[in-house]
Amino acid sequence: MDLEKTREIRINPIIPAESVLIATERGGRPGSEKQKTALDGRQFVQDCPFCPGNEEKTPEEIYRFPAQGLWQLRAVRNLYPVFGDDGDSTSLNMGIHHIINGYGRHEVFIDHPQHGIHLTEMTEDHIAALLRAYRDRMSDLYQATENHIYVMVFKNFGPASGGSIPHTHSQIIAMPVIPANVEMELSCSLHFFQQRSRCIFCTLIDEQLVYEATVHDKVKGELQRRINVADYVVEKVDRFIAIKPFASRYPWEVHVLPREHCHDFRNISEDDCVELAKVLKQVMIRLEKVLGEVQYNFFLHSAPDVKESDTYSESFHWHLEICPRTSIPNGFELGSGLAINTVSPEKAAAQLREVI
Repeated sequence: MDLEKTREIRINPIIPAESVLIATERGGRPGSEKQKTALDGRQFVQDCPFCPGNEEKTPEEIYRFPAQGLWQLRAVRNLYPVFGDDGDSTSLNMGIHHIINGYGRHEVFIDHPQHGIHLTEMTEDHIAALLRAYRDRMSDLYQATENHIYVMVFKNFGPASGGSIPHTHSQIIAMPVIPANVEMELSCSLHFFQQRSRCIFCTLIDEQLVYEATVHDKVKGELQRRINVADYVVEKVDRFIAIKPFASRYPWEVHVLPREHCHDFRNISEDDCVELAKVLKQVMIRLEKVLGEVQYNFFLHSAPDVKESDTYSESFHWHLEICPRTSIPNGFELGSGLAINTVSPEKAAAQLREVI
């Protein structure tokens, strides 16, 4: 198949009910690319509540590193939380309608003292410290109350990502429910495990490293497709692998996974934080070399802290999803639930590999 002109529906192997339309010709239509809004690259902004010296402008400080002296990263309560612990955790049924009170916590990590610094400009040691902070706050929030059913870490960078404050930051939210997309990953991976006694994420990683195949036309015998080892691998080190998903929802989406099975990000070791920091920075460098200044979301999917977690410990695999925002969903995508990707994942992975 000519991957320069691809039009095919791909099924997500993790969530089979989720599909993506790879339509490379759509990338050439007028206005298909999202207009880039300039990023704020200043090191210090006098009236920014997240810049050093303005600590009194933020809500309660929850975490600081290092504990003494000038801080390198801080966590504070979100001034405009989506979940809060100022109420109770009750629920209410009204016929077929069900309400769960929005009990939880919403915190902001101020990722760095420099206002507009990119992840690619941070040291690996600093990124490792940020990853440790994620891990430690996740543990604290799960231990705080049994009403925190799920804790998610995410980062919005740039206006196109939905970021409302230019100063580099990420967020962590503890909530009373498991988000629908995480729930689908959990249930589908559990179903796969029950059928095959193997984690589907581990299977996916193994296939990216060892799988080769050719597909021929049954009648004419002509070659239809060749799949080569590492077609989708962007970065690989001893402990982690970065993969361009076969059914990518976004043109430059990359997922980072531990190569050894692990369901819960809270189990990440100090050495793992150091190596994950290297991989995360390297992936972002590759994205910037291909796309220029990258505006993106990333989010961490880890197993929830529920009674079924022992089952998930075998079937689920934590992972970090990086989603650069280069386009705007259209009416067809929103109405059908079928994402359109205008860049072939194979081509995108090759470009990302080749730039360094």
